[in-house]
Amino acid sequence: MVVHAARAVVDGRETPVTVTVRDGEIVAVDTSGLAPTGPDVVHLADDEVLLPGLVDSHVHVNEPGRTEWEGFASATRAAAAGGVTTLIDMPLNSIPPTTTVAGLQAKRAVAVDQAYVDVGFWGGAVPGNIDDLLPLHDEGVFGFKCFLIDSGVPEFPPLAPDELRDDLRRTALIGALMIVHAERADEIDAAPHVPGPHYSDFVASRPDLSEVNAIRLVIDTMRETGACAHILHLSSAEALPLIREAKAEGLPLTVETCPHYLTFTAELIRDGSTAHKCCPPIRSDANRSRLWQALADGTIDCVVSDHSPSTADLKTDDFATAWGGIASVQLALPAVWTGARERGLGLPDVVRWMAEGPARQTGLDETKGRIAVGASADLVAFAPEAEVTVTVGDLLHKNPVSAYDGVTLRGVVRRTWLHGHPVDLDAEPRGRLLTRPLGGLS
Repeated sequence: MVVHAARAVVDGRETPVTVTVRDGEIVAVDTSGLAPTGPDVVHLADDEVLLPGLVDSHVHVNEPGRTEWEGFASATRAAAAGGVTTLIDMPLNSIPPTTTVAGLQAKRAVAVDQAYVDVGFWGGAVPGNIDDLLPLHDEGVFGFKCFLIDSGVPEFPPLAPDELRDDLRRTALIGALMIVHAERADEIDAAPHVPGPHYSDFVASRPDLSEVNAIRLVIDTMRETGACAHILHLSSAEALPLIREAKAEGLPLTVETCPHYLTFTAELIRDGSTAHKCCPPIRSDANRSRLWQALADGTIDCVVSDHSPSTADLKTDDFATAWGGIASVQLALPAVWTGARERGLGLPDVVRWMAEGPARQTGLDETKGRIAVGASADLVAFAPEAEVTVTVGDLLHKNPVSAYDGVTLRGVVRRTWLHGHPVDLDAEPRGRLLTRPLGGLS
């Protein structure tokens, strides 16, 4: 197969490109601008840009065990429709969680014949499973997720500070990455908790200080143990000075944020709109502006969806009791592009945040997240100027709940290729199960 595009994102810039694919791999990349001819050439439309397939390293598939919330077939179909060709599944909210090799095997068994995109798995770090970390690492998980606060599900409890220290010593020893849900319970317990439909009350119950102090704990423990760590779904811009200092010191710390923190603001969330509930919460417009600045200057390394769906009945109109999570894997690219475009940022920036950054974090950057010789032929035809008004019933994830319902976004994914094959959502899935590349962290 040969794909030609008058516009493409290659090596951090926009350029014309002709990509030649053989056996699912990119074997030639020509940026001369000359358009090839022939029956096997796919020409993108004039309004389309060729992008590498996105890597979403933060997706909750929930199968097995809570498959009524989400499953591999529905999640990966939504991912492909959104230009995501690789996703890494979180170790909760499935039952069993991915905290043992048996739990990982259960996940793989149900995913193997259902995946429309490539799928890898995070392991979980919970109290009492420190001796499971090495076996899981040897089985190819991409690292380990832990919470520093109640996760919301009883089978995945949080680590205490001393347990975090012990686990980081272990992950440092085996060369594994720890990814951390960074909120602390003490600050949240001390905050006012007013149940009901008012979003302002919910935000007040999850103060910035909880994130700041949790991230400080992670950084201090990294310094003590020599471990690598990644901060999940950064919400509070108040933590940015700490992160900048840690990076300047040379600590191996990376950070992500999510499309909902870059799209929505606390001031505009309607009472009772618990489709917008997530933890940590969506904060102010001023906070959002600082997150965008931190993305632009490289303080924040990547943007991933944190696709965390549930059944509609769990999204009650009371922010205190509603399930916290935003379903967005299909919409992450247009949501981020809409905000980036408004701020004068370009598609190469979006590719850096949503393809290259997550690929590097997971050690997949040799084959994923870029248009280059030797990379997997995972490609996306994206129409950046097309507009779409989201209708939740048209989205492909399992339950018709999304914070983006009724929102007009810029950018439409027209076609997605996986290993050089167009993804056909009505055909048999072609996705593969991935394991961590050998050699640990680069």
